[in-house]
Amino acid sequence: MISVRVRYQTIEFGNTDIHIRTLRDRQEFHDPIDTALELGIYSSSWSLFGVVWASGELLAHIMNEYDISGLRILEVGCGIGLASLVLNNRAADITATDYHPEAGIFLEENVKLNKGKCIPFIRTDWSEEYDELGKFDLIIGSDLLYEMGHVKVLSDFINRHAKPNCNVILVDPGRGYHSKFSKKMVNLGYSFNKTIHKSVKHLTQPMRNAVNFHILRYSLSS
Repeated sequence: MISVRVRYQTIEFGNTDIHIRTLRDRQEFHDPIDTALELGIYSSSWSLFGVVWASGELLAHIMNEYDISGLRILEVGCGIGLASLVLNNRAADITATDYHPEAGIFLEENVKLNKGKCIPFIRTDWSEEYDELGKFDLIIGSDLLYEMGHVKVLSDFINRHAKPNCNVILVDPGRGYHSKFSKKMVNLGYSFNKTIHKSVKHLTQPMRNAVNFHILRYSLSS
């Protein structure tokens, strides 16, 4: 049993309710045998996987309306996995990944809350060149570019798991590295389009400051 406080909430996506169990807040911490610490996850950032972030909620809204027909989909750095839960509710072929050792446990519990089918989850490091994920038609993620080092490892990770025809959608809350990342993706052969999303009234997670969300879309064609 995890000795942290949790909260239960329901987020609406049109006529669909998604129920989630998250950490109560970002002050929660539980790493009794240093499992996370040994992976380089310190107490100050341990809880970040387990709350709903505005970028992740916006990505989930995008996925609620996206044409998923016939697509194999990967969520990168899923955290609490809200977008994956929305896609799972739509019977999508979704696989989730995160580096945090608790992310898969919370995802499994949230799948049960929504009475959904099991979502395949693999804990992986973006720098790992060999894993069991395979390749995907659509790769998604939110607020992933918060460190300079992520530009190369994330772009390489995505490229390794992209089918010859693949779309990538990332939601970024105006981090400073998204331009460098986009240049790297273009150098890898992807076309690039960016839109700015200013309407966030439907989000349940308020931002401390006014944020223009960057919807980054990349496309690879054989």
